[in-house]
Amino acid sequence: MNAPFVEQKARQTFAVVDCDIHPAHRTPGELLPYLEPRWREHYETHGVHVRQALQSGLMYPRMMAAGMRADSLPEKGGPAGSDLDLLRKQHLDPVNVEFGLLMALSKGGMEERNPGLAAALSRATNDWQIDRWVREEPRLRAGIVVPQEFPEAAVAEIERCAGDRRYVQIMLSSRPSDPLGHRRYWPIYEAAERAGLPIGLHPVGYNGGHPSTGSGWPTFYLQEHYVFVACMEALASSLIIEGVFERFPKLKVVLVEGGFGWAPALAWRMDKHFDKFRKEVAHLKRRPSEYLREHIWWTTQPIEEPAQARHIVEIIDWIGWDRLLYSSDYPHWDYDNPSFAFKFPMTEQQRRMIFRDNALALYRLA
Repeated sequence: MNAPFVEQKARQTFAVVDCDIHPAHRTPGELLPYLEPRWREHYETHGVHVRQALQSGLMYPRMMAAGMRADSLPEKGGPAGSDLDLLRKQHLDPVNVEFGLLMALSKGGMEERNPGLAAALSRATNDWQIDRWVREEPRLRAGIVVPQEFPEAAVAEIERCAGDRRYVQIMLSSRPSDPLGHRRYWPIYEAAERAGLPIGLHPVGYNGGHPSTGSGWPTFYLQEHYVFVACMEALASSLIIEGVFERFPKLKVVLVEGGFGWAPALAWRMDKHFDKFRKEVAHLKRRPSEYLREHIWWTTQPIEEPAQARHIVEIIDWIGWDRLLYSSDYPHWDYDNPSFAFKFPMTEQQRRMIFRDNALALYRLA
C-alpha cells in the first residue's frame, strides 16, 4: 500500500448497467388488482403481518422520508420511485443506463408471516413489475420476489417466472429468519441453479423480529446503516460453511448494498479456522476463500471510501475486478452517480467491467 498514488477525477462516458433501482407503488392500493380475490379481501381486511411488531412503519432508528432523495418526489404526487417518467429524466437518460435492474422491496412476500399471503404478494409484485415498469420501459429488468421463508412456495414462484427473460435474478432479503446457509433454504438454491439465475441479496427493513445487530438494538441511524455489512458477512460465511456452494456448484450470489471492503478479512479468517477445524466441516472440499471468490459478486453502492483511496484498489485486486457491479440505489439519499463516484484509478478495461460488462455477463443481458 506504499505505491505512488494520484487520486483521479471520476468520469463515465459510456452506457452503464445499474444493478439496484427501487420502484415504488404510486398508491397504497396499487398492488390490489394483481392479487387473487381471496387474498385481495384478506389484504384489505387484515393487512399484512410482517416479521416485526411495527408493521406500519420502519423501525427506530431510521431516517425521515424513508431515506429518499428530496428531489425524487414526483410533482404529480406519489412517493419517491413511483414515477417512471421521473426515473427516466433523473437517472436512466442522463446517466446513460443501458439496463436497470429493479429491486422491488415494497410489500413483497419476503417478510410476510402468512404463507398464502406471502406467496400471493410475491406473485402480485412480480406481475406488477412487468406490467407497470418493464413493459413500459425496455431498459428495465425485474427480479423475482419470493416468499423466502416458505421454500416450497418460493420454488413454485421461481418456476413460474424463470422462463421469462425479463426476470434476471431471484431476490432474497439479507435479513432472513435463519442464516441462509440452513438446509431449509436449499430448495430455493436448487431452483435458482436449475433456472440459471443468480440470487440477489438485498437488505429489507426488518430483521425477522430480532435486533438488527448481534448485540442488541443500535442507538443511531449511522449504526443501523453499518449493520448492512454485518448481515452480509454473516450470510456469506453461512452459505460457504454450511456447504451451499459445494452442493450447488453453479450457484451465483450477488450481495447488494452491503459493501465489499470486508471480504478479504472474512476470507482470511475463515481460511485460518478452516485449516484448524476442517474435520468438523468435512463436507467442504476447498478453503472458504475459494468459494467466496468463485460464487459471490458485490455491487458498488455504498462503496467504501478510505482516506487513502488506493487502499480500495488493493481490495478489488484481491476479490477480482470481474466481481464488482455498478449500482446507484436510486432514489435513495445516498444515490451514486457514476460521473462523480469511484475516484480511485482504473484502466479503461476495468472501468467498463465494473460499469457494464460484468453485469451483462452475469445476468445474460441482451
